[in-house]
Parts: sequence; structure tokens; C-alpha cells
Amino acid sequence: MFCSVKKGTTLTTVHAKGRTLRVPPKSQERGADAAARALSVVLTSLEDSKAEDIVTINIAGKSALGDYMVVVSGRSNRHVSAIADHLLSDLKDEGFGPARVEGLEAGDWVLIDTGDVIVHVFRPEIREFYNIEKMWAAPDEEETLH
Repeated sequence: MFCSVKKGTTLTTVHAKGRTLRVPPKSQERGADAAARALSVVLTSLEDSKAEDIVTINIAGKSALGDYMVVVSGRSNRHVSAIADHLLSDLKDEGFGPARVEGLEAGDWVLIDTGDVIVHVFRPEIREFYNIEKMWAAPDEEETLH
């Protein structure tokens, strides 16, 4: 994990999973940089957890909910819960603190909100039923008028 920081800025050293990371204090991470860093942590964690069919949707400017939405599948309730647990742990280890979580107990659909990135972890049949990628990936109204 590498972070670009202005010269003379104090870095915090974080020890996580046997690695030493140098991370700028949260107050220095703003806007798009913080969102991009959060997305990077999310995608790395999901890949490590063997999440399937990872889709990233840029919702910046389309919604005040966040900058990115990530939709993934787990093979079973147990896999969905494990993906979510691993992601929550990685986010905390990377200095993002506790994320808001819904649905972890059932393991059909887990929603994790980091503030900048919203992650939906589904069982495949639940994902197919709700099909939220189609709703959020729809073209902007202005694009359809031209």
C-alpha cells in the first residue's frame, strides 16, 4: 500500500497482519483521494476472499450516498458472511474504522457502508433477483436525451 503525501507531512505507522504501512492521518485524506484509497482496500480484500463477479460502479455525482458502489457474490451464506467479516477487518486494519453493516447474521445480502464506498455482498440468486447493478449502471438522463 503506497500513499502519496505532501512533503513535510507527518505519517502514521500502522502494523496490520504482519505488515508495516505508513498512512497519512485521516484529517489529511480528503474527497477523491480518500474514496480511491477506500475502493482499493475494498477491492483487494474482496479478491483475497475469493468474492465472485466483482462489479464497481462509479456513483459520484449520481448519489450523495458515496463515490463508489461495489457489488459481489459469495457462493453460499457462509461465504457471504466470511467475505463481509474479512472486509470489515481489513477496513479497520487500514485505518478506516468501523463501517456500518446490515444483514451479516443472515448471510443472504450484506451491506457494508464505508462512507465513500458501499459494498453489497450477495448470494447469487439474491443478487439476480434484486439486480441493483442494472439500476445504478443506467445511463444519466442527459445522456439519453442526446
